[in-house]
Amino acid sequence: MKIVKYPHPALRFPAKPVSSIDKEIRLLAGQMLELMYGNKGLGLAAPQVAVPVQLMVMNFAGEAEQKDKECIAVNPVLIDKKGVQEGEEGCLSFPGLYQKVRRAKTVTVRAYNLEGQLYEVVCSDLPARLWQHEIDHLHGRLFIDMMGPLGRHASRKMLEDFEDDYRTAQKKGEYPSDDAIRKQLTEYGKAIPAPVM
Repeated sequence: MKIVKYPHPALRFPAKPVSSIDKEIRLLAGQMLELMYGNKGLGLAAPQVAVPVQLMVMNFAGEAEQKDKECIAVNPVLIDKKGVQEGEEGCLSFPGLYQKVRRAKTVTVRAYNLEGQLYEVVCSDLPARLWQHEIDHLHGRLFIDMMGPLGRHASRKMLEDFEDDYRTAQKKGEYPSDDAIRKQLTEYGKAIPAPVM
């Protein structure tokens, strides 16, 4: 398992809700946490590892030792947003790219934990930014979509470099074609049963 980088199609592919929290989902969450810590990240969403399911992992401190700051969310939903904050954001799928992004200052989120229990959290500042960033990933939205005109302009060269690197990797056979990847993601999505309501 590895983190896919922009413009890999998995990053724009809407993730399906998880229907049952089974061994496979628990294993995926564990692998994602390891990968997140190994890459010194604060959060990671399943689409970033090319798995189109609504699962995300976070650690608000970014430290593997601080397990009390760890959070795993299955099928998270943003149910309320208040205020505005502007701050620098980065993303493990865009290594080295940081830009100011405007987000809600306080959010209320509902999600399931790995035991299948529904929980609700209200948080502000960095944790709120993290929730919004990772939930966006589950819907194919990226932090570059949230940048203002200046941030977009300043990031243009780096984004072109990411695109060139990705196309070069495809030519070397490191990735299949975009169409083949989309087909795999669609097939994976069809294999997931409908969520229990």
